[in-house]
Amino acid sequence: MTEREALDALLGIVREHDLDSLVVRVRDSTYELVARAEQAAQAATLPPGEAPAAAPAPSVAAANAKKVTAPIIGVFYRSPAPGSEAFVEVGDRVEVGQVLCILEAMKLMNEITSDFAGVVRRILPENGALVSLGEEMFWIEP
Repeated sequence: MTEREALDALLGIVREHDLDSLVVRVRDSTYELVARAEQAAQAATLPPGEAPAAAPAPSVAAANAKKVTAPIIGVFYRSPAPGSEAFVEVGDRVEVGQVLCILEAMKLMNEITSDFAGVVRRILPENGALVSLGEEMFWIEP
């Protein structure tokens, strides 16, 4: 079985069991398969000839901003509990070690702290979204 055939088989498992994601390690390689059904469904329901909405253009702060990325795969939460105030908002000043969000992975709540001091310029994931390892979550401008 080729590597491509193996990946296709794993993708079939993700679809068959309606999984959000699947991470597989084979020797020195790690593969993350993530279902993007929401995006595909949105594209499928657009009228013919109409393109999906473009992502917002990066702000000027992007060049100066430090990026906080997801250290694990998990569900992104902006607040410690449903209905409670968010840890940070765009425009807030944060310090090194300040909690920015929670990533839930395997029923464990992992507080994600800032490695940078500065002003939060962007919060990229939606509350409750699945984030991938290394995915950008916050832009902090020094």
